[in-house]
Amino acid sequence: MLVGVLALQGAFYEHEKALEKLQIPYFEIRQKKDAEKDFDGLIIPGGESTVIGKLLKDLDLFDILKQKIENGLCVFGTCAGLILLAKEILNDTRIHLATMDIKVKRNAYGRQISSFETIGEFKGIGKIPMIFIRAPYIEEVYNDCEVLAKVNNNIVAARNKNQLVTSFHPELSESLLVHKYFIDMILKQNK
Repeated sequence: MLVGVLALQGAFYEHEKALEKLQIPYFEIRQKKDAEKDFDGLIIPGGESTVIGKLLKDLDLFDILKQKIENGLCVFGTCAGLILLAKEILNDTRIHLATMDIKVKRNAYGRQISSFETIGEFKGIGKIPMIFIRAPYIEEVYNDCEVLAKVNNNIVAARNKNQLVTSFHPELSESLLVHKYFIDMILKQNK
């Protein structure tokens, strides 16, 4: 198994540390030749969605990653990664990869000063720590998309076939349960 971590901007290093703790081989995707490799899963980290979206196009990574996801590559997007995968963004005219059947609201919890931590129930895992930083939330899921977690009645985690998203940052907590969930998705897909 090999996981690609999109390492253009944002919290990619923390995802890499989580993968190291799980003893999962990974590599950084920084340019087109990296994205052309064979790999089993992709992590799109939190950061600034407009910056990452622009860099995906500027570095000629957009089409190849979109095609891989549409062809079934398992992908895990956190915070900005969730926004990049969404088919609809309520408060932004820019749409990015648009592979996941979700409608999201950017910066739904307010500015960075409004960041918070909580413990929430994640379907199939149980109670886990959730860290929200200028986080979006999912306004709506449709088609085969499944809600995995809610906080204050807002959807904060979902799965759509090969795609997993969280509006919180599991990579910033000590818990590895969401990363394990993603690795299990990859293992089941590769059977």
